[in-house]
Amino acid sequence: MKLPIGLSVTIPLLLVATIAFFTLSPPCLSSSSCSALSSSVAASPSTWKLSLFRLHPPHRSAAALLTAVAAAEQQQQDLPVKESSFFVNKTPVPLVKPTATKLDRMESNLARARTAIREASRLRRRGTPPDTNLTSSSYVDEYTPRGAIYRNADAFRASYTEMERLFRVYVYKEGEPPIFHDGPCRSIYSSEGRFIHEMEKGKGKNMYVTEDPDEAMVYFLPFSVVRMVQYLYEPGARETDGIGRAVLDYIGGPRATTYHPHLYNNSIRVLCNANTSEGFNPAKDASFPEIHLRTGEITGLIGGPSPSSRSILAFFAGRLHGHIRKLVLDTWKDRDQDVQVFDNLPPGVSYESKLRNSRFCLCPSGYEVASPRVVEAIYAECVPVLISDSYVPPFSDVLNWSAFSVTIGVEDIGRIKEILTEIPEERYLKMHRRVKQVQRHFVANGPPKRFDVFHMTVHSIWLRRLNVRIQNSSL
Repeated sequence: MKLPIGLSVTIPLLLVATIAFFTLSPPCLSSSSCSALSSSVAASPSTWKLSLFRLHPPHRSAAALLTAVAAAEQQQQDLPVKESSFFVNKTPVPLVKPTATKLDRMESNLARARTAIREASRLRRRGTPPDTNLTSSSYVDEYTPRGAIYRNADAFRASYTEMERLFRVYVYKEGEPPIFHDGPCRSIYSSEGRFIHEMEKGKGKNMYVTEDPDEAMVYFLPFSVVRMVQYLYEPGARETDGIGRAVLDYIGGPRATTYHPHLYNNSIRVLCNANTSEGFNPAKDASFPEIHLRTGEITGLIGGPSPSSRSILAFFAGRLHGHIRKLVLDTWKDRDQDVQVFDNLPPGVSYESKLRNSRFCLCPSGYEVASPRVVEAIYAECVPVLISDSYVPPFSDVLNWSAFSVTIGVEDIGRIKEILTEIPEERYLKMHRRVKQVQRHFVANGPPKRFDVFHMTVHSIWLRRLNVRIQNSSL
């Protein structure tokens, strides 16, 4: 696993973080200010799967911190200055014995977690079994991450265990439904709503949620951009020009917050449209799988026939969105029985049956680089073929995508059949088995299960929080 923990970033005490958007700036603390927040978000492009986390407890405002700093400085000025107060035998002695704050203890725990993860990775390289203490004692789970689908299975297992032990999230209570505390749990935008609803379950039902702000490492502001568009956007109305730009974010997600430099430069965003050419930064942003749940359930979506029963080499069906799909349709539509490409399926032909009867499923980008076809292919046990520019697949910190998928450059669209037929049967069978193995990381369970898409998303956030050191510079 490629861990983004080698760089320690020092940032001010008042911070915020986000899913589909983690902001590093103070959030709203009242219903009125929450309304102002929704207006400000509507006035600039916002990530379509947008929820906010902050990295500092909500009960201390910037003004309170400045007051505390001023008081501390005055206290220092009022102390009598004596040489013996500062030096004993030429050894500096502090005027006040330093005490560890909750923030200091939190950062210390994170430092130990980083050490444990690195140690697990080091032992793997040496061929030494990792410390059994790294295995969670709180759960009995038959699944242990191992195999070629992971960059480093031992480091991932250690990181996941540390996440379960340490990572806590405080969920803000401000705001009213439907814009706050709600979101769609079916259709193409189900990922946002399902995450919000899961975080709303509260302590005792969600292992990451805490009611104590001082215990939290990130702070979640549960508002839905999908609901903002549904309830606030009126097409053609002049006064809604701002949220009109937010609607365009369904296409240009990584540009979210660029109209607010402080927010943009101090945030961890979780985006479906993980496009590096549009501002997605893998070092601090996380890629979120786009999941199309037509009924809101996964029943009947998982599984498929054996490789020997799959008669179609490659399959794609989808509308003409973006230049990459246009190239795919222009090159392959109605051209080949092995590479079956449709803009609209013929009457009576099932999309799901085509997926299940194909060895490879083409996943070309549309207007945005992400596509729900990636997860649909994994559910159907069809090896995904990624065709895009500048796309960072979900959970790439952990998963070795080359082990269970094929990547084809836009310039090689005309060679799709050649590239796929040249893959040896033995390699294809391995990839098919690995697709089945990686399924669990993309399944949207209700309630969530260990290592599923909810927990993997939280793990992506955890890794990026792990890479941030908050400096208590005001105390």
